Amino acid sequence: MKKLIAIACILVCLSACKDDKQPAEIMSNIETNKDFDKVLKAYHEDGLKLNPLTATAAGDNRYNDQLPNVLSEDYQKRLKAYYSSYKDKINTFDDSVLTESQQLSKAVLNWDCDINLEGFEFNEDLTPINQMWTLQLSVGQLASGASSQPFKTVEDYNNWLKRLDGYLEWMNSAEEKMKEGIAVGHVLPKSLIVKVLPQLEALTTTNLDEHLFFTPVRNFPDNFSEEDKTKLTEAYEAKIKNEIIPAYTKLHQFMSTIYLDAGRESSGISDTPKGEAYYDHQIKKYTTTNMTADEIHQLGLKEVARILSEMENVKQQVGYEGDLISFFDYVRNNKVLMPYENADDVIDNFNKIHETMKPQIEKLFDLKPKTPFEVRRTEAFREASASAEYNPGSLDGTRPGIFYTPVPDASKYNVFSDEALFLHEAIPGHHYQISLQQENKQLPDFRKTLWYSAYGEGWALYSESLGKELGLYTDPYQYFGMLGMEMHRAIRLVVDTGIHTKGWSREKAIKYSLANEAESAASITSEIERYMANPGQALSYKIGQLKILELRAKAEKALGDKFNVAQFHNQVLDSGCIPLALLETKIDNWIASIE
Repeated sequence: MKKLIAIACILVCLSACKDDKQPAEIMSNIETNKDFDKVLKAYHEDGLKLNPLTATAAGDNRYNDQLPNVLSEDYQKRLKAYYSSYKDKINTFDDSVLTESQQLSKAVLNWDCDINLEGFEFNEDLTPINQMWTLQLSVGQLASGASSQPFKTVEDYNNWLKRLDGYLEWMNSAEEKMKEGIAVGHVLPKSLIVKVLPQLEALTTTNLDEHLFFTPVRNFPDNFSEEDKTKLTEAYEAKIKNEIIPAYTKLHQFMSTIYLDAGRESSGISDTPKGEAYYDHQIKKYTTTNMTADEIHQLGLKEVARILSEMENVKQQVGYEGDLISFFDYVRNNKVLMPYENADDVIDNFNKIHETMKPQIEKLFDLKPKTPFEVRRTEAFREASASAEYNPGSLDGTRPGIFYTPVPDASKYNVFSDEALFLHEAIPGHHYQISLQQENKQLPDFRKTLWYSAYGEGWALYSESLGKELGLYTDPYQYFGMLGMEMHRAIRLVVDTGIHTKGWSREKAIKYSLANEAESAASITSEIERYMANPGQALSYKIGQLKILELRAKAEKALGDKFNVAQFHNQVLDSGCIPLALLETKIDNWIASIE
C-alpha cells in the first residue's frame, strides 16, 4: 500500500510540476505527502483525547476512565486551539503535492474546523441539558452496561467509576451554566424543561435494585472472583448513594423550581440572544449547504404538496372513501396494524423484514459491512421520550451496530411504517453507511468516525426509497408508511424553519404536522420538541436525500445503459461522510470517467 501511495504521489507531482523540476524536488514532495498523513493522524489522536466518549464509542478503550468537563473555560480554550491549529497546519500543504484522496481529506478537515470554530460565536453551553440530545442521556446509556462502555473486566468497572467523577463535575457545571443563561435570557422553553424532569427524577431513587447506575453490579461477568465482586459492589454502592443520587437530586431540584420558573414561553431559538445568527449557523452545520431558512421553508411546502398527492393515490388504492386527514386517523388507529401483545413481537417483525430483503440486497450493493447487526428494544429509562435510532458498532467490529426501537406499549405499536424504518435506521441505511465508513482502511482515522448529518441522514432517507427494489412495500400500507416517513422529513423543513425563524409556536407546529401526516399526536409532540431542542438538525434528512436522488438521476441520464446502481452506491458510500458539495463533485468526476 505504501508503494502505491508513493507512486500516486509521484504521478501527481510530475503532472503538476514544470519540466525543469529536479528529482530532489519531486522527492521532497513525496516526503511532504507523508507529513500530510501525519497531520491527519495527529488530528484524529488529539481529537480522541478531547472527546474520549468518541473513542469509547469506536471501541478504542484507551480513555474509558476519562470524561473532561466540556463546559469548563479551560476545555473550551483547548478545543478552540485544536481546531485553529490544525486548520493552519493542513493549509501549509498545497493541493498539487497531495493525492486525490488526500485533497478530499484536506477539504473535509477544513470544513470540520471552520464549522466548529464558527460555533464558538454562540452560547450553546448555556443550555447544556435538554430532553433529547445532551450528556445526561448518553451517560445513562453507558451506565446501563448495554452501550459502548465495556463492563467485562475489573479494570472496566473501575474505569467507569473514574469516568463518573468527570460526569459529576459536568453536572455541577451544567447547573452553573443554566444560571448564567437565566441572567442573559438564554434558557430552554418550559415545555422542554418539564420533559427533562422525570428523566432526572428517575435517578434519584435510593433503591439500588432499581437504579440504572447499579445495573453493571447486577450483571457481573461469571469469571469475577467473589472478592472482586464484593469490592466493586461496595464501591458502586458508595458512589451511587453518596455522589450520584445527591447530584441528581440537586439538579432536579434546581430545574424543577428556579429553572422551570425562568423557562421561556416561546418555542424558537430566535427568541434568544444571537438566536437568528445561530440558526443560520445551524442550517449550514446540518445541511452542509448555504441555503437560507426561507429557501428551505418553501422547498418543504413544495415537497409536502407532492407527497400528499402520492398519499391520495394509496388511499384510493385501499378503497378508503373519506378524506386524507381522516385516512391518517384511520391508519393511526387501525387495530389490524397493531397486531402485537409484547415487545419481542415487534423486534421479531424487524428481523423478518431483514430476511425478506436479503435476496435483493446483492443486486443493489457491492459493498456490504462486516460489522454484526442487532435489533433491540430501547432501554426503559429513556423509552418514553426516545425515537427509534441506530448506535454504531465498534471500529474493530466486535460490538455490533444496534437498531434501538422504543416499545412503551406493544399493544398500541403500529407497524405501518416498519419497513421504511428498518431501511432507514438499519439496512441499508445507517448500518451500511456507518459500518462501511468505519471499516474502510483507505480512509484516514479521523474520517472513519466523522458525521455530517446531511450526508448520513440523507443517505438513510434515500435508503427508504429503495424498498420496492429490495422486495418490500408490497403491502400498500407499508408503502404508505414510507410516504409517511418521507412526509415526516418534508414537514421538518416547514416546521423547523417555522419555529425558529417565523415565530411558529410549538402548538402551531404540532397542528401542522397532525394535518399532514399519519403519526400519532404523542409522537408528533415528541418530534416537535426535538426540533426545539436542537435547531436545524431536522433539516438535514430531506436536504441530503434530495441531493443523492438528484445525483442518481443525473448519473442515470448521463450514463444510460452504462449506469450501474451498485457502482453508484459504491461511489456514494466509499468516501464516508462528506459535505454535500464534495459528494456532488465526486459523482460528477465518476460520471465523466465513464462517459
